[in-house]
Amino acid sequence: MVKNLKDSERKRVVVVGGGFGGLAAVKKLWRGNLKVTLIDKNNYHLFQPLLYQVATGELSPANIASPLRGILRRQKNCEVLMGEVLDVDLEKQSVKLDDGQNIPYDFLIVATGAKHSYFGKDIWRPLAPGLKTIEDATEIRKHILYAFEQAEKTDDPLARQSWLTFVIVGGGPTGVELAGALSEIANHTLKYDFRRINPVDAKILLVEASENPLDMYPEELTKKTREVLAELKVTLVNNSKVTDILPDKVQITSKDGKLHDIETKTVIWAAGVAATPLARLIGDKVGASVDRAGRITIEPNLTIAGHDNVMLIGDMTSFPHQGERILPGLAPVAMQQGQYAAKRINQAAVGKSFDEPFRYFDKGSMAVIGRFEAIAQVGNWKFSGVIAWLMWLFIHILMIAQFRNRLLVSMQWAWTFFSRDRSARLITGEPPQ
Repeated sequence: MVKNLKDSERKRVVVVGGGFGGLAAVKKLWRGNLKVTLIDKNNYHLFQPLLYQVATGELSPANIASPLRGILRRQKNCEVLMGEVLDVDLEKQSVKLDDGQNIPYDFLIVATGAKHSYFGKDIWRPLAPGLKTIEDATEIRKHILYAFEQAEKTDDPLARQSWLTFVIVGGGPTGVELAGALSEIANHTLKYDFRRINPVDAKILLVEASENPLDMYPEELTKKTREVLAELKVTLVNNSKVTDILPDKVQITSKDGKLHDIETKTVIWAAGVAATPLARLIGDKVGASVDRAGRITIEPNLTIAGHDNVMLIGDMTSFPHQGERILPGLAPVAMQQGQYAAKRINQAAVGKSFDEPFRYFDKGSMAVIGRFEAIAQVGNWKFSGVIAWLMWLFIHILMIAQFRNRLLVSMQWAWTFFSRDRSARLITGEPPQ
């Protein structure tokens, strides 16, 4: 029987990346004639959409991260290796890990995602942390809470206002979510915690290069977003780009070319992402097109030219074969691509071909802004306010990998909702420089 096959008789499938796409693929690769190896530089799967809640003290890292070995415990044909893939030998069909080990494959799925992009200004990185990892989230949390602590200590009104000014660069979902959460912290969570300052005096500025935040949504939803941000006392600085970030200020250039300086000690980067280096490395090997963000252009069946057994999925890819725009870097896209890649491999492993191109089914998108406030679009239906907020809560609970974490997040949300308290308000590690 298939389940009694020796390892040498099974097709070797290597999946690089334990994010949404990679994990979705592995879960579908359960056939006994496959030997699956999942490789990730971390030993956990991270639920990135809730990272901003770790950064603002509502959740702890363990609430949104689940051990990969625990998730795949019952999938006996799958092993998990902790390591970083540095190179792919497409001719010898193997991947090279950071410890020098080579892992052979018959089929390869690469899903290493994206990282921050500072548009060539990497010198800004220490001054304006982005939000992609648990380490990023705890660093941002430290910056935010440290600013309030320093404001409490100083007697200089100008220095105090600088500490109480928070600049978020980028009006996409991450930027808007952070702005709304920061407003909750300043106006409610910390309102009575200090003696010399009033956290309500904090200024939260959201800098966006276009006219509207969340400009990927229809106009009526972006208008609603602007209204809610104003109610939350978030100042929108639109049609403006950041041209320099210094330890004590941010320089902004408006659409008309005027320069403005914002005195601040705390800047959070939510403006841009770029594919991980593995995308460009593979693109250079096969001569595939790589865009400015480092994303490799893949074929309609998610492969790269000349290598039908290699599939790339998720944020590291550019998929221009459906509609006028490339598919967005969203978790549902990566998950559907992972499931499609697994289906191709399952068919090939039993000698069947699968030539149907990948098609993304858009089930809708949503973004939370604040308490009782969110926007959502499902097909031609548009929602905002409480209904969209409840939809957002429900969908995100369902998407969390393990039942334990779903329960913990639900309980923590309930506590925060009724008490407005954020229990994970911890400053750890060295003070921000």
